[in-house]
Amino acid sequence: MKPNIGYIGLGVMGHACANNLLKAGYPLWVYARRLEQMQQLVRAGAHACDTPQALAKHCNLIFTNVSDTEDVWEVILGEQGIIHGAQIGSTVIDMSTILPSVTRQIASALAQKKINMLDAPVSGGSQGAIDGMLSIMVGGKADVFEQALAVLQVMGKNIVHIGDHGAGQVSKACNQIVITQTLVAIAEAFSLAVASGVDPAKVRQALLGGSAGSRILEVHGQRMLTHNFMPGFKAKLHQKDLCIVRQFADELAMNCRAPRWRLRISMRLSRQGWVKRIHLPLLRCLNRCWARNSEMFLDKSVAKPSTREQV
Repeated sequence: MKPNIGYIGLGVMGHACANNLLKAGYPLWVYARRLEQMQQLVRAGAHACDTPQALAKHCNLIFTNVSDTEDVWEVILGEQGIIHGAQIGSTVIDMSTILPSVTRQIASALAQKKINMLDAPVSGGSQGAIDGMLSIMVGGKADVFEQALAVLQVMGKNIVHIGDHGAGQVSKACNQIVITQTLVAIAEAFSLAVASGVDPAKVRQALLGGSAGSRILEVHGQRMLTHNFMPGFKAKLHQKDLCIVRQFADELAMNCRAPRWRLRISMRLSRQGWVKRIHLPLLRCLNRCWARNSEMFLDKSVAKPSTREQV
């Protein structure tokens, strides 16, 4: 018999994951702060709950997928949190991106109530969530991971048990460092090509066939060239992830330079209204660095975001 599943946090990623669980035939209970986020899933057969505590009473596996470290703490350990309703032996699986140190604190608090926890942040974007093709990085006890694996496979295809509590979040921080530096490198490469009078589209085509080829160059490099900067993953959430990398590095007394530099760009552009677009700020900034006095092919017809885009 399939376990009862709860899903808390129904943004772009969470809604897609919850929908895939429903389509796979799992009994599903859902909670979101905004009622409208639950309505489509309820029409498809999910049960809406008023609080995370109420949801937890029904479920064997409880997923959380919310915006930030403080939100995860609140929905799990807060006054009406999961911990107050969860059954002994149930498992909380957090798919949010948060500080590894806080993940370990939450896991310890749940363990005192005999509740299991896995941290399982994801990569793959909104389309990966819709297609059930996410990469899922998991921290926690190996036996708990094995018990949850069949459910995780509904939402992702590359699912790796990294290590104990917090290891999944460490892996996600590493993921964000790689993505950040690769985006910077692509933007710089395109800007160098343009400043030299070379077609960046052909440069990208050549690079894809060699050692510089990557998924980021394939997908986001093309988005840069065609000015397809509408959000799949919001810039403000990317900024939040970079803040987590910086804070985690500070805890380890490490100086991760590239994420700090990228964060400064992101924060500056966010203040100017670019809160929903993720890669355009890099390209605009680097274009100006490479050729301040020339008309940039890549930066033509890019208007400041409308009021609607800024909210």
